[in-house]
Amino acid sequence: MPANLTPMYHKAEREYRRAQSVAEQFECLQKMLQLLPKHKGTDKLQADLKSRLKETRQAIQKQANAPKDGRAFRIPRQGAGRVVIVGAPNCGKSAILKHLTRAEPEVADFPFTTREPMPAMMEFNGVQVQLVDTPPVVAGQLEPWMLNLVRTADAAVLVFDGSSDDAPQECADVIEEFAARKTRFAAQTGFDPDSFAVVNVSTLLVVTHAADPDSQLRLELLRELVDIEYAAIPVELEDSDCMAKLAEAVFAMLRLIRVFTKPPGQPPDLTSPLTVAENGTVEDLAFQIHDDLGQRLQHAKMWREGAHDGQIVGRDYALRDGDVIELH
Repeated sequence: MPANLTPMYHKAEREYRRAQSVAEQFECLQKMLQLLPKHKGTDKLQADLKSRLKETRQAIQKQANAPKDGRAFRIPRQGAGRVVIVGAPNCGKSAILKHLTRAEPEVADFPFTTREPMPAMMEFNGVQVQLVDTPPVVAGQLEPWMLNLVRTADAAVLVFDGSSDDAPQECADVIEEFAARKTRFAAQTGFDPDSFAVVNVSTLLVVTHAADPDSQLRLELLRELVDIEYAAIPVELEDSDCMAKLAEAVFAMLRLIRVFTKPPGQPPDLTSPLTVAENGTVEDLAFQIHDDLGQRLQHAKMWREGAHDGQIVGRDYALRDGDVIELH
């Protein structure tokens, strides 16, 4: 039996996956359980939510009694999505951030130059996307804040140094460190269907120094060490065309479309698009703006190339990239 989950439930689930603390996760889980339709098709999901709610309550109690030590970073979300840049030492993570944004991270030929996460904004077709550079990951070391940063991201860029003979094993170590903590680099973001505790993060494997004659061989060695089900893109960091294609690929991972809204009787603002998920509906757009608007929505008018201007459409009308929508 299909679950028939509502847009409000999906919104609460996204908020849960993006929660930055166990207290926020607990609040989101309560909301998800409240919004979940109750029928046979959701029995397993209800049980998973209740189990996760119990675990999160215990985690809150344990956290309250634990000594305060170790580092923690809380980076406010900005833009249409968050993409975390991950990789082994000296693989080119900071250089990618520098070329895709206006940030000026320290870039050097020696490892461990990046010591703290560094956020910056990438602009793509009028949409702002938050990129976060991170310290390198090595075998046997993965701080809790780093794990949480990746688990709550919308997508990840996994960087592989195509010029290094050590890259296959080092990159495999990065993948396995996260996998051991129920976090999988994958083709699509979301909870694993077999376990609510496992998070899949949409990933793009970026091969730096791709012009190196042995970069493809090293990539094949990585594939022999670990299973990679996501796309790989070769780049040369100083090539502007390469970086433009990389920016497009990063945005594509978020699976978003741009939608422009207009007040009745006024022209649309075509400089500041909203974003909704691919295959999103008019109802999804309304709920994204505000829950009350989603509940009160009656219909919308739509402007689209090749369609009748001001066409009246219903709540479940599927949106396309570039649509202009007037909500009623």
